[in-house]
Amino acid sequence: MTPVEFRRRLHAHPELSFREDGTAAFIAEQLAELGIEHRTIARTGILARIPGRRTTPGDRRAVVLRADIDALPIAERTGLAYSSRNAGVMHACGHDVHAAVLFGVLQRLAADPDFSGTLLGLFQPGEECNPGGASLVLAEDPFGEYDIRAVIGEHVEPQLEVGTLGFRAGKYMAASDELRLRVRGTGGHGALRSQLRDPVAAGAELLTRLVALNGEECVLSVGRVQADGATNVVPDELYMEGTLRTFDEREREIIHRRIANIAADIDKRHGVRTDVGIGRGYPCVVNDEILVKRAVALAQETGLKVEMLPLRTTAEDFGFYCRVYPSLFYRLGVGAAAGRPHTPSFSPDEGAIDAGIGFMGRLALQILNRQ
Repeated sequence: MTPVEFRRRLHAHPELSFREDGTAAFIAEQLAELGIEHRTIARTGILARIPGRRTTPGDRRAVVLRADIDALPIAERTGLAYSSRNAGVMHACGHDVHAAVLFGVLQRLAADPDFSGTLLGLFQPGEECNPGGASLVLAEDPFGEYDIRAVIGEHVEPQLEVGTLGFRAGKYMAASDELRLRVRGTGGHGALRSQLRDPVAAGAELLTRLVALNGEECVLSVGRVQADGATNVVPDELYMEGTLRTFDEREREIIHRRIANIAADIDKRHGVRTDVGIGRGYPCVVNDEILVKRAVALAQETGLKVEMLPLRTTAEDFGFYCRVYPSLFYRLGVGAAAGRPHTPSFSPDEGAIDAGIGFMGRLALQILNRQ
């Protein structure tokens, strides 16, 4: 099976986070046909292993190549012959392309494992929702016996043309937290304000002050506000939820404290009580600077175009790997015609798959064969 055929099979049969049973079974079947050792990991993921023929006794070096495999709850409208057959579920974020690139690398290197150490191919579930499949993978400590030289991942990028790769050294993608705040007061007739402890007025001030926290490396948005009152009825409580993105763990903790302090101040002045819930999500993606330097040089040597990227306020559970191992997460150009990710019409250029395989495979070999 070619990597493009592999991708189309995944695209036609997408599965949501932590429900990728059919996807995992298909991947395992294809790896078995190639004679590649593999096992289940993180419930619905697959971890493949290819030992290099140059490996000497006691050589523990290894590189992990990671691809996410889950899809999104989106009804596809691409019109492709291999469109999703699962109603309301679609590979609208390119995870099928990521998996196809990884499959292609494993396919090539299994046929000619001319390297030292061990190549590990991780088909990871559940990137699209907390707790994140990466956290479940690491909880199993699957790499403890190895000297991990790098964990490498990629993501499709329609703002880059096919044949272009995007890199950023150091901090790259944001940590993500989910905000859930419930303001409890005393409701009643809207015309009798002296009898109220108004959670709507308090909530409005809270929202305004939270949004004022936004800065160059802090993004806070409230996407839902619910107060079930009426024109002349003030409810007893107001609920809101949103997202917080930061790029530094120290700053992340500072913002958490500021949110709690703002809520406490508003409670005191309005006579309400606010329950502040902050659900910790993914950590920052921080790229190893040496790996980025090597990757950029390799891409340029092999004729690929390179663009250096700005900070990105979206989040990725790949950040969990960055906290433990030298890691690299880069962008694979799939062309502007692909459209926007997370939309029903997203359709990456499949020409990017071969470019992705060539680069990721060469990078893995370079790292493994480096003394």
